[in-house]
Amino acid sequence: MELMEHQVTDRLELAAHFVNTTHCPIFLTGKAGTGKTTFLRKLAQLTHKRFVIVAPTGIAALHAKGVTIHSQFLLPLGSFLPTREPEGNYGNSGGFYTQYSLGRRHTLNASRKKVLQSIELLIIDEVSMLRADVLDAIDYRLKSVHRNFSEPFGGVQVLMIGDLFQLPPIVKDEEWRVLGKFYKSMHFFEAAALRESGMVYLELDKIFRQKDEQFISILNHLRENRVTPADIQTLNSFYKAEDQIKSLKDTITITTHNYKADSINQQELQALPGKSYFFEAVIDKDFPESMYPLPKVLELKEGAQVMFIKNDSSGSAEYFNGKMAKIAEIEGDEIAVIMEGNAFRTTLRREIWQNKRYVLNETTKELEEEIIGTFEHFPIKLAWAVTVHKSQGLTFERAIIDVGQAFAPGQVYVALSRLKGLEGLTLRTRIQSHIISADPNASDFTVSASQQEPLEKLLSFHQRRYLEKLFTHTFSLETLLQSIEAFQKDADSSMEFEDVEMRLAIPTLMADLALESENTTKFQRQLVSLLQAAEMEKLSERLEKGSAYYSKILEKALKLVLIHSAEVARFSKTKEYQEGLSGIELALFRKWEEVRRVLLLSRAIIDGEEFGKVNQITQELIDWRMQAALEAKQAAAENPKFSLSKTGKKKKSEKEPSLKRVKGDTYLLTYQLSNAGKSIADIASERGLAESTIRTHLARGIGEGQVDIFRHMGQRQIDEIEAVLEKHAGDLSEIRQTYPDQYDYGSLKMVSAYLELKERLGM
Repeated sequence: MELMEHQVTDRLELAAHFVNTTHCPIFLTGKAGTGKTTFLRKLAQLTHKRFVIVAPTGIAALHAKGVTIHSQFLLPLGSFLPTREPEGNYGNSGGFYTQYSLGRRHTLNASRKKVLQSIELLIIDEVSMLRADVLDAIDYRLKSVHRNFSEPFGGVQVLMIGDLFQLPPIVKDEEWRVLGKFYKSMHFFEAAALRESGMVYLELDKIFRQKDEQFISILNHLRENRVTPADIQTLNSFYKAEDQIKSLKDTITITTHNYKADSINQQELQALPGKSYFFEAVIDKDFPESMYPLPKVLELKEGAQVMFIKNDSSGSAEYFNGKMAKIAEIEGDEIAVIMEGNAFRTTLRREIWQNKRYVLNETTKELEEEIIGTFEHFPIKLAWAVTVHKSQGLTFERAIIDVGQAFAPGQVYVALSRLKGLEGLTLRTRIQSHIISADPNASDFTVSASQQEPLEKLLSFHQRRYLEKLFTHTFSLETLLQSIEAFQKDADSSMEFEDVEMRLAIPTLMADLALESENTTKFQRQLVSLLQAAEMEKLSERLEKGSAYYSKILEKALKLVLIHSAEVARFSKTKEYQEGLSGIELALFRKWEEVRRVLLLSRAIIDGEEFGKVNQITQELIDWRMQAALEAKQAAAENPKFSLSKTGKKKKSEKEPSLKRVKGDTYLLTYQLSNAGKSIADIASERGLAESTIRTHLARGIGEGQVDIFRHMGQRQIDEIEAVLEKHAGDLSEIRQTYPDQYDYGSLKMVSAYLELKERLGM
């Protein structure tokens, strides 16, 4: 069977197709300046898949706007061994863990587990720094949470972004003595998970940073370890003696070691006349030191050469990461700088860096980013010198390159590739052929990977495999049944419900779904057979009917779980049981979503059509789920059986828990009155509460998607408050102080909640 040919020549567009229409692991690489970071930034608008972004270090995670691998996967410090054996079998030196200990001693909490169960795509940035053993630990985590040990990464697609010829992974000698028994090298591509799955090698080839063809040629030779004497001669023609270098103005030095960069910066700072000024970061909540984007305390002087380390967040694009400037004036807490190149003068604002985590919104079942800490500081640092390591991702018009003591593969290439062209190059030390090296393992891998089949042919092959997986996975209930069975086992061991309906709720759900199991297997085979026979019309017809049929089954199952959950929530000492039910509800919701969108995705792939977000189906299901949950809570609250003291859950040798007032009932009552058309004043009067309290209730309901803001505000008022929120960066206290009589907290919260909901849903 051949899918419709879809000729794609642009590599970035090809990358988007591989992400959207296949499930194979992808390594997206490319020379410096080819657009890897730009692609990552745009991916949220390009893909229909739920994803999280992770990186090996805190700084890399900040740049990628993601989280660290160790925090997301709760990996212990040390080295992972891809074996079931206890780590003690490999010596007593410590620092090692295996599948055995990861699964038993380093378990995931419910929040992280739900996030990992929800993702379809894992994006790993700066993958050149990622060690093979860490990737195998990720593989084991994903297999465990998805209860899928038959597919690499538990069936989750992995997109790895980076450049192997930049920073290599770090491993100590004592670690390698053990890890060497499992891996040929520590590069991520040696991971057992990738040996099992293979991956598509996609190299971006269009260079946006450099336009100088001679310079591009030299950089390519450096990267590929085939530098010619002519290349070295050309580079060394840009060598300048120290007295010539001292006369250079507004030029940064890129050097190999931290101590050299720090020494240059301090010497230059001390040489400036005038006094030093000290500015301290404002750190709120959880923001670990390992993630600090710059020193907590900045020492600056007028005349200091600085570099911006963040793009301008105001939207005016006055500066960008790597932009050079000079401090013109410091007065109090104000710093004025003059920009390199255009003598433009501006007063600096503090910028905010966010430490976040991914969480699952229990109402919408969507992945969200939760800010858990912030670092606020002026976005500059002294920039007479910077290390090769910290220059990654930056672009300079001019630079002094000092790589005579290069100690790691790729350092010379990284340093030189920061420049736009040869005209901006100055060498402090001449380049010797013996310091130019590319990692032989990386070189061998690149040569081997680049001999793969043509990308268009691979795309067609992996699309076909993706469709087969889509059909078999979407119309399989096995994972659902396993999750429910595991939940029943845990629940049965500790509790039993007195009420018959509550006692039979989950067994009934299990029995109903189990009855369909045999039918789903037959249906999967039929779909795959039609796909292989290229009977697309029949395939589309069967998919449409199957989607409608299984949608009804899953809708009924979800309704049953929501009702059961609402009833259980009315009793104390049921938190653990409710968390388990929440996991079942999430699995059912995801399965229903898959069944609803399979027809749309498969048609687009078969017809070779471009597609990205699939918002409409998801939003319909979110709306249904919120309405069904509200109705279930209302039904539970009104059910007369809960007035009987004996109804509920009981534990052996314990008294029955008493009926409790459910936290949240007061909000639901406000929502109901709002949806019935009551005004804020009417609701406050009817409930005997202050209007400010009602507005707080409504703000929460708006954020949950259960209250329509337009029942209480007009578009003009919303637009006005939105502009004020934007002007004051969402700081409600500041707004209240600035406009004490114009805006109340409740109204500000309502609009803020509405804007957050719009952003989450991509409205």
